[in-house]
Amino acid sequence: MDQDLNLPLLSKQLPLETIQFLSKSRKPGPPQPPYLSVPRFSLSLMETKKIVPLLPPTFGNIITILSIDGGGIRGLIPGTILDFLESEFQKLDGEDARIADYFDVIAGTSTGGLVAAMLTAPNEKNRPLFAAKDIKDFYLNHSPKIFPQNNNFPLFPITAKIFKALSGPKYDGKYLHNLVREKLGSTKMHQTLTNVVIPTFDLKRLQPTVFSSYVVKKNPSLDALLSDVCIATSAAPTYLPPYYFETKDPEGNVREFNLTDGGVAANNPALLALGEVTKEILSGSPNFFPIKPMDYGRFLVISLGTGSNKDEGKYKARDAAKWGILDWLTRGGSTPIIDVFSQASADMVDVHLCEVFQALHCEESYLRIQDDTLSGVISSVDVATTKNLEDLVKVGEELLKQRVSRVNLDTGLFEPTNSETNAEALVRFAQLLSQERHLRLGRSPVGKVKSHDNHKY
Repeated sequence: MDQDLNLPLLSKQLPLETIQFLSKSRKPGPPQPPYLSVPRFSLSLMETKKIVPLLPPTFGNIITILSIDGGGIRGLIPGTILDFLESEFQKLDGEDARIADYFDVIAGTSTGGLVAAMLTAPNEKNRPLFAAKDIKDFYLNHSPKIFPQNNNFPLFPITAKIFKALSGPKYDGKYLHNLVREKLGSTKMHQTLTNVVIPTFDLKRLQPTVFSSYVVKKNPSLDALLSDVCIATSAAPTYLPPYYFETKDPEGNVREFNLTDGGVAANNPALLALGEVTKEILSGSPNFFPIKPMDYGRFLVISLGTGSNKDEGKYKARDAAKWGILDWLTRGGSTPIIDVFSQASADMVDVHLCEVFQALHCEESYLRIQDDTLSGVISSVDVATTKNLEDLVKVGEELLKQRVSRVNLDTGLFEPTNSETNAEALVRFAQLLSQERHLRLGRSPVGKVKSHDNHKY
């Protein structure tokens, strides 16, 4: 099909010099796999060091997805990994390269939703508000204030925890709310620099509410402030209070939201992101090439976990058989009921994706980075002491050195699969993502495309 027909709408007006440069380039030839080489046109563009918004997948060969799990302060682990990945993009495409320049969708739950917002919210220059390297300092500086380690009853710590569990959430969330509003300001869902998918759970409706860049285009009532979405997806039961806010659509209709942590619905949002993209494809969106059902080989997915304590054997059935409500709410500094639900939610997604990608012989297109060996206080979501936060950074750094692992479908545990380390796999993925980005630029007659709708597609 002639690409001059049914052109997808680009969402951001490109710089005039870039449009002039692109309009002079010759029309691309027949499609070629993005893995073979970076088009000559792309190399010239890299030399100009101009950052152009990521063009729609219809101009490329693959659909690119980044997913980030929930996990409280353990968001430092994927934050450290994203810092490494972004540094690889910068080696390939210049120091201005950012994570949002390479992914069609960035999905995040709870702390992962906050990271997704940090990577995609625009600053005054319409570039990402945060670089990936800033995530670590954000957590180190603010986590102790979000999760203050105060003990008003030092002689009776267990009694204090029980009293707190019975009387309300462990933290009031005020510092987090003010911080998120300050950083994200008036940015709304439709303004993110690439598509985002952030799940929450509505307590009043007793159903998930997914805030998606794709859905916002069809349902303006979901075009909420990004700050409200982040506060809602982070409202972990027993830790932070549920969050209420309202939106108003262009017709003046008000919709109310009564939300709690997205981890209740999808602590690992990777499958949710795939579903959102699949719906767009099946709806005939001109921004995507048609694919056959279950054609997962056309997806490239990086899924980042926040660690777990599976190997520790923290909970045992014989002990849990004697637990009452209080034990499920607080046990050994943790909240077993939350641990169980969030881990089950995350693992079911990973098991499913592993099964599907392996069955379709495209497992190299799916990279899950997770550490199941956390133990003790480091597996906590809220022990924000300086030492614990620094230890979480070290976990992320060590995880980069470990071999790529996949879920053993028999045991449910992560096991090394080959000699490639996670860092080496990320280098390989960075090269593929960079090539895909430049392939799209090389194929796109950008100079003829009219701009609409911000800068996403």
